[in-house]
Amino acid sequence: MENENSELYITTNPKSGFSEAIKSIRTNLHFASVNSKVKVILVTSPTPGDGKSFISSNLAGAYAQENKKVLIIDCDLRKGRQDRIFNIVKDNSKGFTNLILNFKNPLEVVETKTEQVDIKEYICHTKYKNIDLIPNGPVPPNPIELLSSSKNKNLISLLKEKYDIVILDCPPVIGLSDTLILTKFSDANVLVVSDHKTRIENISDVKKAFEKAGAPITGVVVNKTKSRHNGYYGYYGYYGYYGEGEKK
Repeated sequence: MENENSELYITTNPKSGFSEAIKSIRTNLHFASVNSKVKVILVTSPTPGDGKSFISSNLAGAYAQENKKVLIIDCDLRKGRQDRIFNIVKDNSKGFTNLILNFKNPLEVVETKTEQVDIKEYICHTKYKNIDLIPNGPVPPNPIELLSSSKNKNLISLLKEKYDIVILDCPPVIGLSDTLILTKFSDANVLVVSDHKTRIENISDVKKAFEKAGAPITGVVVNKTKSRHNGYYGYYGYYGYYGEGEKK
């Protein structure tokens, strides 16, 4: 495919060590919950620059290669960049925040006899088979209230019915509450950290924040670690793999 995004290694080099690593994450997530199916996957990091958006997009590619219908929601309301990764021309009036605001709860639709918002208007079809995207949209004055609203809860429940996998690319945990709010809607929570960058105390702080929110960290992806083969090494949970990712 011409003009493929260099960040989507899973599509540009599907047989690379990195691609196998991402597929291992996909496999491990499949077995992450014995009693329930993993459909909504939250991806975050302790601080900016660890590669959470890079991992999110490539994980979407891994699921798409399994012929799963995948939706990425850019939940990083301040510095989201999934539109740039997928080369989508973003309409600031048709982002995730706009969709939550305009979405109506089922009871509201019945009581007011109004039509529900057309979600299709907010979904961008990428050039990659089976991958759709909802960009972040403008930053609202009350992001916590918006993300924790019943509107958002019902919206994500509806999107779960329409897609096999929904990936929430969330902002870093330290200093923001957005991600912890969104753990209420996720089935698995993935933390992306950077070798030689992420401090142990940062990971400890994130762990405590997740525990306080009553949400488990399903697995950890270590990014930007050079291997003896001059690639990059990382791991998910207790599984080792080789990769090449170092994007932010």
